[in-house]
Amino acid sequence: MLRAEDLHVYYGGIHALKGVSLKIGRGRIVSLIGANGAGKTTVFRVIVGLLRPRSGGVYFLGTELTRLTTHRIIQLGIAVSPEGRRIFANLTVAENLELGAYNRTSAEFKRGLEWVLSIFPRLSERRTQPAGTLSGGEQQMLAFGRALMSKPKLILLDEPSLGLAPLMVEEVFRAIQQINGEGATILLIEQNAVAALSIAHYGYVLETGSVVLEGPGVELLKDERVRKAYLGD
Repeated sequence: MLRAEDLHVYYGGIHALKGVSLKIGRGRIVSLIGANGAGKTTVFRVIVGLLRPRSGGVYFLGTELTRLTTHRIIQLGIAVSPEGRRIFANLTVAENLELGAYNRTSAEFKRGLEWVLSIFPRLSERRTQPAGTLSGGEQQMLAFGRALMSKPKLILLDEPSLGLAPLMVEEVFRAIQQINGEGATILLIEQNAVAALSIAHYGYVLETGSVVLEGPGVELLKDERVRKAYLGD
């Protein structure tokens, strides 16, 4: 569905991505893990058109993305849940979700809303509540739900577990698996290696701008280098 080929990105004189390549198959969960500063969010920004690579390309269902604007990339069927959630704090939960469905018909919006609220029952309980009054975990659910409202072909999740309590992390990752089970394709960008690789069909390990390991998620969890770097073993 999506492939990135030999991406090179610079911030001034800093070589942030050094030939990064990855593939995301239809209906799969692919995890991109790495420590702070490894280049994960840079990959995210390149895919959604917020950053142009010096060289290399990104292709989505055969269309090259690296010369398209962000709004055009979104129109192709890619939805994003960015790091930091970026919800509209002064709007209600329902209004935030409605913004995610701006390009859908009223009937599609209604069906999408029912679907998202079935995945996140807690949001249903807080539909009329200002989003800024939600807990961090509830705000993450809202950001995820808003991305789902457009019924995307590919969902990019950037650090969905960041700052969440362990029980809330479990709930968010349960939702990721449920969405995938219903056919969604997901790129999961995460520092939490255990959570991300445990549910991933395939994973990539990024270090200082380069992919140093890749393979099935469960196999990467067993890899000695991953265990030492991310699990403290």
